[in-house]
Amino acid sequence: MSRRPAAAVRRAVVRALIAARDGRRTAAGRLLTVVVIALAGFMMASAAVAARGQDLRPNRNTDLIELVRAQASRNVDLAKQVSDLRAEVDRLSTEQGGAVVDTSAGAAAAGLTAVKGPAVSVTLTDAPANVKPIGVAEELLIVHQQDIQAVVNAMWRGGAEAMSIQGQRVTSRTGIKCVGNSVLLHGIPYAPPYILVAIGDQQGIEQALAGSAYLQAYRQYTDRYGLGYAEKRINDVTLPAYTGAVDLGYAKPAAK
Repeated sequence: MSRRPAAAVRRAVVRALIAARDGRRTAAGRLLTVVVIALAGFMMASAAVAARGQDLRPNRNTDLIELVRAQASRNVDLAKQVSDLRAEVDRLSTEQGGAVVDTSAGAAAAGLTAVKGPAVSVTLTDAPANVKPIGVAEELLIVHQQDIQAVVNAMWRGGAEAMSIQGQRVTSRTGIKCVGNSVLLHGIPYAPPYILVAIGDQQGIEQALAGSAYLQAYRQYTDRYGLGYAEKRINDVTLPAYTGAVDLGYAKPAAK
């Protein structure tokens, strides 16, 4: 509701009350008083219903990271439901006498089966919010998609056999994209810290990470400004199978 109509209603109510106090109301005046008071009550009731018990001017300092994490959790649950439904469809197809083909090798190569073994984990985090060095742009103190991609590339070069980011299996369909202050992976937004896990030759993966020119520059910011980089070995870990869509999408020319 705009300020002018609200002010006009208040002035009308005041005039009506003054007229009632002075005892100079005519029949028309009394009717006008009733109408004005009814209108004011209706407008206040409408505002209360619109607010639904909430502040009409909510706090704009919403924690976007918490919103991203909540949405990511919901999307992960939905992805699991899709995986369960796909498994149910496969089972019903088999029961109906559908052709059964051994695709285990292809499924493993496509990341559609879980993998277990020794691994190397890398965790990337933004620099602390209170770190604001003079002459250094703020975007250099947060994790970007190219930082994550540099770790992924180094891990593959080091002999990684399987990999996950934020618990999601990395496949040939995986794309890493920056969206605001979060990273989009398989359609799901994630906030830092970003955790990458690669199963394979641990020594080879570590050497590839250490030899990456890009990550060497990244770690300089780690030492100077607290941009997070943590690396460790994991004796045994299980990476989940990829549960997203497997069909390829492509553009089509518009019909003339």
